[in-house]
Amino acid sequence: HGFSRVQIEKDGEIVGDSGFVGPNQITNLGFLNYLVKLLGGSSGSVQVGYVALGTGAAPASNATTLPGEIMSSTQRGAVTFANVNSNTAQFTATFASSDSFLTAAANLSNIGLFNTTNTDDTLFAGNTYASSSCDTNQNVNVTYQIRFS
Repeated sequence: HGFSRVQIEKDGEIVGDSGFVGPNQITNLGFLNYLVKLLGGSSGSVQVGYVALGTGAAPASNATTLPGEIMSSTQRGAVTFANVNSNTAQFTATFASSDSFLTAAANLSNIGLFNTTNTDDTLFAGNTYASSSCDTNQNVNVTYQIRFS
């Protein structure tokens, strides 16, 4: 299961916090390309490297993209990976307002994990949360955990 947290920050203060929301939706191709092929050492396997934000709903199981993704091909956030414990992979990233990831205020409501910044890349997993308004002068901090039980 995946759980995500999105925090909006302005001038060092958290002004919006989704809290940990989940479980998420791992897509069919997410299971195949990111888990099954990777476990088998098969060609075509990929690993999570980037996160994107969007204004849409949770992705369907057959989705390949994040609904309402706001990122251009160069704006997905590179993630930092950490093992939280023996059954949790954690991905974190920050979208800085100075990087102009938003060109206008947006109501953010979903998040997704990808292998690359290429917008043709297949979505591994995604999640939705209560919509939060984010302005161009605000940063967004994200945490996405995949927990195995």
